[in-house]
Amino acid sequence: MSRNHSKEETVDMAKKIELLEASKRKLLGECLDSCSIEELQQIEDELEQSLSNIRTQKNHLFKGHIERLREQERILLEENGKLREKCGLPPLLVPAKQQSLPMVEISEVETELFIGPPERRTVRYLSEK
Repeated sequence: MSRNHSKEETVDMAKKIELLEASKRKLLGECLDSCSIEELQQIEDELEQSLSNIRTQKNHLFKGHIERLREQERILLEENGKLREKCGLPPLLVPAKQQSLPMVEISEVETELFIGPPERRTVRYLSEK
């Protein structure tokens, strides 16, 4: 009896694995010929949601890293000021606009495929107010 049960579980697991592999292939853009428009729309929606989640997490990590770098900069500027004072040098003046540049929230980035010679592109992530 337990042998039949194990055999059924094995067959069920093999079916689940095949379904997962088929789903993975579709998400990777493979084997889409048999998909209906509705299925393709569902796949596209899932991918857009996944991409949005990835971008949100990436932005969260970048913000944390920027905050740590700002704190490190503040500590280094303090240390530099103390060392300059110890050596009898005048304090280093940091321009007001360099002291704190507000971050601009970047929530969505449009991606595009470009084939051809490279072009110069300028992207600004910080803005002055």
